[in-house]
Amino acid sequence: MEAKTKDLWVFIETKDDGSAKNGGIELLNPGRGLADKQEGRLVAVVIGSNVGRAVEEAAQQDADEILVIDGAEYSPYTTDAYVDAMYHLIEKYGPTTLMIAATLNGRDMGPRLACRLKTGLTADCTNIDIDENTGDIAWTRPAFGGNLMATILCSNTRPQMGTVRPGVYKKAVAVTPHAEIKKEAFHVEPGKIRTELIKVIKNVTEEIVNLEGAEIIVSGGRGVKGPDGFELIKALADALDGTVGASRAAVDSGWIGHAHQVGQTGKTVAPKLYIACGISGAIQHRAGMSGSACIVAINKDPKAPIFGVAHYGIVGDLFEVLPILTEEVEKLRA
Repeated sequence: MEAKTKDLWVFIETKDDGSAKNGGIELLNPGRGLADKQEGRLVAVVIGSNVGRAVEEAAQQDADEILVIDGAEYSPYTTDAYVDAMYHLIEKYGPTTLMIAATLNGRDMGPRLACRLKTGLTADCTNIDIDENTGDIAWTRPAFGGNLMATILCSNTRPQMGTVRPGVYKKAVAVTPHAEIKKEAFHVEPGKIRTELIKVIKNVTEEIVNLEGAEIIVSGGRGVKGPDGFELIKALADALDGTVGASRAAVDSGWIGHAHQVGQTGKTVAPKLYIACGISGAIQHRAGMSGSACIVAINKDPKAPIFGVAHYGIVGDLFEVLPILTEEVEKLRA
């Protein structure tokens, strides 16, 4: 499919209450700069049921235009309905780029839509930019098991598509809305929706961990040495009103649940403060936290790769350092 415009689109996924999920809203921030470089408009695409709140949120993120498809058949999410709706919009308006947050639904919709459009899709990206030589979007993602970062261009087909990990970018400061809102009356016949959500079963045994939204994260790795070591991590996190994170090594060892995992196969985070305790800093982990505003590394090995991305480093035994650090924080807050 050929692009009819230079516009960059961002898919805004919605919640059950019609508000926007963070992933899409966050992407409007880098999307603004990329759209300007492409000399096109930034367009937010909102699909769902009773999506007025999501439209308002997108308008405050400096979008030039908001395309809205609102109907009862779009709640809950189904692959058939959302792919049909998005395909209709792309065929009609012809954007040059589409960005989708790499949520469960985004990862489901993205490849199906790309296949129908006969275009490429770069999945699970951790950075997006414009290639200076070609003008194409440069999609960067972990490759070869996370051992290197690959930058991928989609030069021959349009639209260029990519899914981007939530938490990689922060939501921009709200602006006065100026977006043109276009409502599209597109409905999917019930017979075309081949799946039906019967029941949602929540895993009540899994602790709810909001790593993506946390402003302070204290993470433990192999150096924690076991489940008991995470008590020190939790104590410091509690003192800082932060959230407990972990490396894949700690999770794979069964010391803490997967919901706490930061990295390529876990969550991508960008808190104001990230404290890495006993984490060597393999590229798989760094890919998930290198966007943090301030990184503090605590490790016995002065040559650990984590110090290469840390703003502050403490070379020492975490079992000696953490109790002192926690005590000092508690004194400051007393």
